[in-house]
Amino acid sequence: MGFKLPRAWRLLAGVATGLGLWSSLPAWAATPPGVTQTSVVEGITEYQLNNGLRVLLAPDASKPTTTVNMTYLVGARDENYGQTGMAHLLEHMLFKGTSTTRNALGEFSRRGLQANGSTSSDRTNYFASFAADPDTLEWYLGWQADAMVNSLIAREDLDSEMTVVRNEMESGENSPFRVLMQKMQAAAYQWHNYGKSTIGARSDVENVDVAQLRAFYHQYYQPDNAVLIVAGKFDPDATLTAISEAFGKLPRPERKLPTRYTEEPVQDGERAVTLRRTGGTPLVAAMYHIPAGASADFAAFDLATQILADTPSGRLYGAMVPNELAASVFGFTFDQHDPGLVMFGAQLQPGMPQEKSLASLTDTLESLGEHPFTQAELDRARSQWLSAWEQTYSDPEKVGVALSEAIASGDWRLFFLQRDRVRDAKLTEVQRVAEAYLVRSNRTEGRYVPTEGPRRAPALGTPDLAAIFKDYKGDPDFRQAEAFDPTPLNIDSRTQRSTLDLPNGPVKLALLPKATRGERVQAELQLQFGDAESLKGLRLTSSVVGDLLTRGTNKLTRQEIRDRIDGLRATVSLAGGGTTVSASISAPGENLPAVVTLLLDVLRNPSFPQPELDEYLRQSVTAVRSAMTEPTALASRALARHGNDWPADDIRYVPTFDESLKELGTVNRKDLVDFHKRFYGAGAVSFSAVGDFDSAKVQKALKDGLAGWRQAPAYTRVSDPFREIKAAHQDIDTPDKANAFYIARMPLALRDNDPDFVPLYLANFLLGTSETSRLWNRVREKEGLSYNVRSSLSVSAYEPSASWTVYAIFAPQNRARLETAISEELARALKEGFSAKEVKEGVAALLNYRRLARAQDDVLASTWVDYLDRGRTFEWSANVDRAISALSVEDVNAALRRHLKPEAFSSVTAGDFTKKDLGGKPAEAQAPAAAPAK
Repeated sequence: MGFKLPRAWRLLAGVATGLGLWSSLPAWAATPPGVTQTSVVEGITEYQLNNGLRVLLAPDASKPTTTVNMTYLVGARDENYGQTGMAHLLEHMLFKGTSTTRNALGEFSRRGLQANGSTSSDRTNYFASFAADPDTLEWYLGWQADAMVNSLIAREDLDSEMTVVRNEMESGENSPFRVLMQKMQAAAYQWHNYGKSTIGARSDVENVDVAQLRAFYHQYYQPDNAVLIVAGKFDPDATLTAISEAFGKLPRPERKLPTRYTEEPVQDGERAVTLRRTGGTPLVAAMYHIPAGASADFAAFDLATQILADTPSGRLYGAMVPNELAASVFGFTFDQHDPGLVMFGAQLQPGMPQEKSLASLTDTLESLGEHPFTQAELDRARSQWLSAWEQTYSDPEKVGVALSEAIASGDWRLFFLQRDRVRDAKLTEVQRVAEAYLVRSNRTEGRYVPTEGPRRAPALGTPDLAAIFKDYKGDPDFRQAEAFDPTPLNIDSRTQRSTLDLPNGPVKLALLPKATRGERVQAELQLQFGDAESLKGLRLTSSVVGDLLTRGTNKLTRQEIRDRIDGLRATVSLAGGGTTVSASISAPGENLPAVVTLLLDVLRNPSFPQPELDEYLRQSVTAVRSAMTEPTALASRALARHGNDWPADDIRYVPTFDESLKELGTVNRKDLVDFHKRFYGAGAVSFSAVGDFDSAKVQKALKDGLAGWRQAPAYTRVSDPFREIKAAHQDIDTPDKANAFYIARMPLALRDNDPDFVPLYLANFLLGTSETSRLWNRVREKEGLSYNVRSSLSVSAYEPSASWTVYAIFAPQNRARLETAISEELARALKEGFSAKEVKEGVAALLNYRRLARAQDDVLASTWVDYLDRGRTFEWSANVDRAISALSVEDVNAALRRHLKPEAFSSVTAGDFTKKDLGGKPAEAQAPAAAPAK
């Protein structure tokens, strides 16, 4: 009993020979009732019983033995999570017997049968060879029929067999080669079960649930999932009758076998495995994904493997053994139902350079384009291959087992078809498949490094949670949070709004103390300075200054700043750019004054250390270069630039990625220091806090932290006026990107105090914001074109300037369908309008979302800072709520029709459109080489 290991070369193909093996065949067996003959190939006949059992009869009187093989089309690939090793364990359990035959192995021995079983990823088989005898054959067929449906799978048998299975598992673990091969398979397959060891995980096997094992047995051990093979010397008529009597009474199962649909994606980069254990000699190896055994390319690749791995004529031998880079070499294919693997490797003597050996191995395999195969090499490989097939074909016992492997690959006739394919293989075909799949991106490499006393991490186990929490009570000082009512009226009434008048400028305050869970507080600090004119040419400098504030001060290093923040159990997020720098704070209320003190020190005294600046610039360049190949970044940047006619030195200008890289190359520490000295200071400061804190202590921290700081240049908001933009469309090709991005935008002359703002706010919600919106229902739910499709409406609080945006991710081949669906939904909204039901449900949902937002302390803190800048209170929010509640379907549809202009949308799509010839622009760069899809 065991699990199938790959062979050093294929035994199951070659040319038909004139050996006369089947010359003494009797006439075809007469078919009993309920049995149908389906096909005949070169002396082997297939029959099918009414219950679905397939039968292959391969009579051959040249040798007085009979071989019977029962193949079940179930293996390790059919096991679910927690069930690894179940197919192999079931193979063992079948020999424990049925109610009529309790000790099958003992009975085999008593009758003189050489019998066993084996399990692979694709099949489980049970085979027996014996001296030709009708009674023995009839008995064994009866046992197979009994075992198919009546095996006991008893708990006591499982317990007694467990030590045997463990011993088999441990014997495999003693072999560094087998362990390395399994770990390489696991690395090569991310999703397909071919990456799982057939013998299974020790924990799964040792803890197997006998009820699950029985269910697995009853699901797969059925007539319609099995193929019975009888080969050698026997009477076809009598044997077919015996088979019909033994198996014909078994009913066809009512269950449906699960569909196998997992496909391993094309590997897109090399993977590596290193194994360290005591003993043995070093190994290096490389695996590559290859076509399935039934593929027309498999035979050609098998020949390529023979050319590369043969000893002494093979390429690997010639490159490695004479040059003392290997003691021996090997190579073999995994002939499997689904796309499999080829493994090449070398055994090294101690002291041989392992990395150099691996490089020689992979260079030899992956340089076939420069060193193509020769006809002489192919002829030699073909001759060796066919000779091996002939040896199998000439032995009836081997034929029975060989047919089982062909069945596992998909069809028993592959035994002959592969022979034909090898016979007819052309040099160009062998060269093509070898070059296609032996590429770096398709490689999983492995090393076995013998290590005396290897150091490993401790074994891990799952904690006993019941024991851990038996007497656990939690913190006795826990305080319940306040039941705060987040209505606009209550927020306004509870918020302390004031101005902290300082000699160097006022500080606008919005402080909302309340009891919170964990006694934490959320706060926002904002500094504003300068105007569009004074910041000309300083767009990037202003951003870099903001990004580097926490990289070090005159007294604290970057790590010391981080340690201080962590010590205060706080998080601080700083962002700066243009005329504003802001900080978001989350901290225990008692620590908020200390966090404010530290934050103001960071804002006042940054040192911009040169090493930190250098690191930041390297990271920024890397980020820009990465964005230059990403569909979302490219499309978003392209649309942001469309219609942006600001001069390049204006802070509102949107640079190209190339311009960004060039600008990063000009950044220097002196400019950062000068910018900070010129613009950073007191004068236009806003601060908000919501949560559990002491207002007086926080105000003192602000006053002390700002005391003596210079006054910043007067702040004037940088306007963003409405601009007419001519609609346009752009396609951007992003080679080798599986996902694409669509974004479209139209400008509107609208301010948030316009009467149409609230109805458009709801219209956008109904169109594309919620999971019940028009775009969502059409694009995602109905047509399944996108994981995420949305629309958004951005409206200024300062001037009539707004934009309406629609965006979606999608597969490149669905571009036309996505664009059509979006266009049709916009047109349908204008033509039909929203229904009264949609508006009613949308009003309720939108109000709920707004209430939910006001229940978040961080949202309240950031909103208060915005309101301080705009001169508003939460009465504004209440007015919006009232306006939403009062909306009618006529209001919403009228506003929609006044403002939504589908023809005014500019759009950009970015994705790999050239690969499938979908009308995208030609790719400027080729994708990295990868193995073709199988």
